[in-house]
Amino acid sequence: SDLFAPTASAFVEDEIDQILNKQDGKIYRNRDAQLCRHGPKGKCVHCVPLEPFDEDYLNHLDPPVKHLSFHAYIRKLTGGADKGKFVALENISCKIKSGCEGHPPWPDGICTKCQPSAITLNRQKYRHVDNIMFENHTIADRFLNFWRQTGNQRIGFLYGRYTEHKDIPLGIRAEVAAIYEPPQIGTANSLELLEDPKAPIVHEIAEKLGLRKVGWIFTDLISEDTRKGTVKYIRNKDAHILSAEECITAGDFQNKHHNNCRLSPDGHFGSKFVTVLATGGPDNQVHFEGYQVSNQCMALVRDECLLPCRDAPELGYVKESTSEQYVPDVFYKDTDKFGNEITQLARPLPVEYLIIDITTTFPKDPVYTFVSSPHPFAVVNREVMGETQDFHSLSTYLSQNQSEFFLDIISDFHLLVFLVTNDVMPLRESMSLILDAVKTRNEEVAQTWKRSEQWATIEQLCGTVPSLPDSFADFGAVGGSVPTPPPADMWHCKHCTYVNPPIMDHCEMCSLPRT
Repeated sequence: SDLFAPTASAFVEDEIDQILNKQDGKIYRNRDAQLCRHGPKGKCVHCVPLEPFDEDYLNHLDPPVKHLSFHAYIRKLTGGADKGKFVALENISCKIKSGCEGHPPWPDGICTKCQPSAITLNRQKYRHVDNIMFENHTIADRFLNFWRQTGNQRIGFLYGRYTEHKDIPLGIRAEVAAIYEPPQIGTANSLELLEDPKAPIVHEIAEKLGLRKVGWIFTDLISEDTRKGTVKYIRNKDAHILSAEECITAGDFQNKHHNNCRLSPDGHFGSKFVTVLATGGPDNQVHFEGYQVSNQCMALVRDECLLPCRDAPELGYVKESTSEQYVPDVFYKDTDKFGNEITQLARPLPVEYLIIDITTTFPKDPVYTFVSSPHPFAVVNREVMGETQDFHSLSTYLSQNQSEFFLDIISDFHLLVFLVTNDVMPLRESMSLILDAVKTRNEEVAQTWKRSEQWATIEQLCGTVPSLPDSFADFGAVGGSVPTPPPADMWHCKHCTYVNPPIMDHCEMCSLPRT
């Protein structure tokens, strides 16, 4: 099963799309006192409302807008005399059409009816998301702390919502409320995602909180001066923005998160799934850069036509046809040294033709879907740096965060994930009430859940966690890149990960047997 598949019906558009569909999108202008020669109720060429796709207006914004918003692009298509009656957004296919019986199957035969058309790569004029905004700096800092303490790169999934971006006509913003870090293997210069058995449950939690997976984030950071906290500027004009491998990964994620669209015969067109890269900027500080890959790139990735080049990360390579797979010709337009436009076969292919950049920002006034605590709960899948999610860390968290408002204590995305997924007492069947309380910011509902039998049991489990002996005081503390391990004769409970002395046959915390 596809753990990343969207839950919405293929023909039901997202809520933000339904909202923008109802807006006229016009750019209204005030009467110009010097140029307008008419009365207050009149309109002329200097003050008449502009269409949302007006290029002169977009080019004169600060900064200029290089890409139309997707809904402005749709208005442009549907703005003719027929009002878009015959507009259909076709998804590109690189595969041989099935059902052609006039010849033997490939590689013995192919005809013009079933043969996919050649593709000429163009820089996409529109984008499905116009802005990425992290609700507050704490979200990004918690994610970056892994690299700061281990030196290893990190991947996370962005959970949030799509809202209206009012700086651009009919624009869409991806707002990030939390980052979930899946199981992975990271080194200083590589990342590998592992299978995540918790992915469906995390998706369910986010859905009940009114959130969805809106993108992914990864780091490419190299420390320059640890005393100053600076990082190297490695993604520049002399290197690459995104590597071909990263573009392929982004295309794969976008293909798994389709953008539902009423104008497409398939019910979907493109994707709103975004890519965020945390890397060094020109000022040697950490910068967050947002991207998507084009719909053409999505098609090449979906149909397994695009490969990375081993020795040149900025170049991709379109496969050649084999007896097992037919691959259409893919071209891109370039300029030679004399300024003449020439058409090149995409072997190799500069990936800049596939990339769409998206402004990534933080708000002046921070927003908090989840409460920001000076002592946050542990992040899942960080055992390599001594950060574990168990009842010992929960007991510590509760002792450090004592508030008369239970909603503030429980409003931590990583804590909610732990409560639902822990092996000792998973609360998947009884979390709807507290998730609804967090979603609606309702303290009264949170207090009702606090009085439940399930929370009483959680508190009892936390109360049975003994303090660690003095000899283990450093266990779990992050003094370097690797935590100090316990003595070899201690054993980890396979149910709750608590460290037990060798004389115990049952876990001191959860009372479950050692074997």
